Amino acid sequence: MSDAPLLSACIVSYCDYDEVCAAVRSILAHTPGELALYVVDNASPDGCGSRLAETDFEDSRVQVITLPENLGFGRGHNTVLPMLKSRYHFILNPDILLESDVLHELAAWLDANPDVAMATPQLYYPDGRIQHLPRRKPTPWTLFARQLAPRFPGSMFDRSDRHYTMQDEDLTHPRPIEFCTGSFMAVRTDVFREIGGFDESYFMYVEDADLTQKVLRKGQVYLAPQFRAVHAWHRAPARDAGKFKMQLVSMMRYFKKWGIQKGSV
Repeated sequence: MSDAPLLSACIVSYCDYDEVCAAVRSILAHTPGELALYVVDNASPDGCGSRLAETDFEDSRVQVITLPENLGFGRGHNTVLPMLKSRYHFILNPDILLESDVLHELAAWLDANPDVAMATPQLYYPDGRIQHLPRRKPTPWTLFARQLAPRFPGSMFDRSDRHYTMQDEDLTHPRPIEFCTGSFMAVRTDVFREIGGFDESYFMYVEDADLTQKVLRKGQVYLAPQFRAVHAWHRAPARDAGKFKMQLVSMMRYFKKWGIQKGSV
């Protein structure tokens, strides 16, 4: 294997060993050739990290890194930043499943579109329903309305959320977006390194919006819906008061840093 693979990918895990293993195995099965796949465990209290470290994936392309403490989503991903020698790096959630060689397909598409610094495929629920993850730049109102929209279908909250998630646009063709989901990001490694990865002041939530804003200063960010992957999408903040509070803290940090920006797409 070459010292500089075209592709690298990272999954940050926190519990749920079986889900992480399923993601890893789907990536390995659908990504032939050179790949550096990092699995960073954030000190999972259920022993997920030690189990991953002991698991034989029968593939030398996997490297498991177990952290002594939970560093959060962004810092967990930044752990591998000094190790990256790839041309394209993929930031993937542990609940992602591949159905095709989408990593190479997205890399080839980025090769053909040099002005694009980051891209995401169209993600689907396991039952085949489409996920509305491409978004406009967040505002305090859209993030507030997003929490209430599922409870009040057809309301102003629902209409605001549909606009925020670009459901009023044609997303069947590649197009620029302003908020790329952290569930599945394909980023040029040199750009990811140049911007210093994720802002580590975020522990969890909204760090993907922050990263998108940093990448937008280096190039375009695109939805590439001709490519697809499956994403379980566990929406914990809507169900967990502690995580919802954490999300609010991250939102305040984001708006303090970036201000309230009007979307342009």
